[in-house]
Parts: sequence; C-alpha cells; structure tokens
Amino acid sequence: MRKFIYIVLFFIAGETAFSQELNCQVSVVSPQIQGTTEKQIFDQLQKAIFEFMNNTRWTKDNFTTPERIDCSILINVTNKYSTEDYRATIQIQSRRPVFKSSYFSPTVNYIDENFTFKYQQFQQLDFNLNTYSNNLTSVLAYYAYIIIANDYDTFSNLGGTEYFQKAQMIVSNAQSTSDPGWKSFESNKNRYWIVENALQPVFQPIRECMYKYHRLGLDIMNEKADDGRKEILKSTDLLLGVYKNRPASFAMELFFNAKTDELVNIFSKGQPDEKAKIVETLTTVDPANSTKYFKIQGN
Repeated sequence: MRKFIYIVLFFIAGETAFSQELNCQVSVVSPQIQGTTEKQIFDQLQKAIFEFMNNTRWTKDNFTTPERIDCSILINVTNKYSTEDYRATIQIQSRRPVFKSSYFSPTVNYIDENFTFKYQQFQQLDFNLNTYSNNLTSVLAYYAYIIIANDYDTFSNLGGTEYFQKAQMIVSNAQSTSDPGWKSFESNKNRYWIVENALQPVFQPIRECMYKYHRLGLDIMNEKADDGRKEILKSTDLLLGVYKNRPASFAMELFFNAKTDELVNIFSKGQPDEKAKIVETLTTVDPANSTKYFKIQGN
C-alpha cells in the first residue's frame, strides 16, 4: 500500500530487515511539577512510551526501516493527584515523505487536553485491542491507529479505514471508564468524535482530499510543480461539499490543523488564477485562518 514510494530507497540501501510501523519520538515534560523523584518517574515514563509506540506491531503489513511513519508525541504533565495519578495534555504530530524529494508533509497535528493516566515507575505498558485495561495505553494505542490511518489515507483512497475502525474499537471499550475524552456527550471535540467523523460518509470527501492532495498532487510536484499544484487545487474542491453540509466541523478543523501553513506555502508560488481560486475556497471552508490565506495573494 505504502511501498511504492520507498522502492528506490529499498534497493539503494539494500534494506532486508522488517521493523515496526512507527518511528515515534517521545517527550514527557512536567514544568509545573518539581522534584527529583518525579523527574525520574517521567524519564522512565518517556522511555516506556517510546518502546511501546515503536516496538508494538500495529498492523499486519511489513515495513522496512525507511517506510516507518515519522511521528511524535509530547506529553505535558500538568497535575499530580496522587503518587500515581496524573493529568496532562498530549500533542500528536505525524508526517509523510513526498516522492523524490526531501520534503515531509504534515498529516496529523492535534493537542488533546483531556488526558489523565496512572503510572508507577518501571510499570510495563501492555495493550489488548479487545479490552480496556488502562487509560495510558488506550490513549497511546488510539493515537497510534489515528496516525497510521491518516498516513494510509494519503497513499490510497480511504486506505486507512481499517485503522480508524480499530481506533473506534478502543473508543467503544473505553465507554465504561471515568477517564475523560472518550464519550460523545463530554465534548464535540474529543477522541470519540475524531474517529466517528472519520468513518461517517458525510466527511468522506476530506479523506478523499487527503489522498488526491498527497498522491496525485504533492508526489508529482518535484518533477511537475505546476501539475501537482493544480491537482491539489482540485482536491480542495472536495472540502466545499463538506462545509456546505457540516460547516465549522471538527473534522475540517483537524484537516487544517495540519495543512494550513503548507497550503499557504504551496500556493504562494502559484499562478494568479490559482491564487484567487484557492483563497476563495480556503476562506470559505476555513474562515478562522482567512488572514493566513490572504497572504497567498500578496506573494
């Protein structure tokens, strides 16, 4: 599914070993919580999360080392309720390479502000997709599948469906927990709604846009910049229907969290008619970032 873009790298590097899917960098910070003991605990937590994200087998597909999905997790621990109970925010970012270039395109950029967890130093992080055991590994596994699903969507049309469904299983298993972020009634912008929206037909054009934007647009821009930009422009037309049916949707917000700055950079180099068209589209479907989009015409 993803391998076409890495064939050249595979043969050049002579890569024969297979590895896990994620190349995940992990940081755990706690500026509001001081103490030597806490620092030791959070250092160990960072190491445990790194191993959990990078050593777990998340799919049935074989990945070579160059194929691993670049991503990062930043956990900011904001409160300590007891010796093992914490509250934090967790930022998830991922990116995918653009064919025949050194450029990486952002695919996920989201901060989850409703993250609570229990952790004891040297605790083993275990996860079972079929049951809910604890919030820490459930949240980490959920975002692992969200990262993979979005990545797969950029390589084949709706290619990430299986992994959005796995994330949805985690949400379903977490409905009995008191930990926040899993239930529909708690907020209209949380883990429940990320995956619910991704699997709803009304939001499918966003995922179709992700495929066309990356595979038909960005992946040819190194050799045919004008053609690639035109394909990206066409892909954004898919967003207009979503906006008409569900204006100011969380799904659209997630898309633009990752893509706003990149779109400005791409079309600042476009032709005048392309600039006019993209600014009209983007200021319609993402009015919150209109100031940024108007800069396209000024370049």
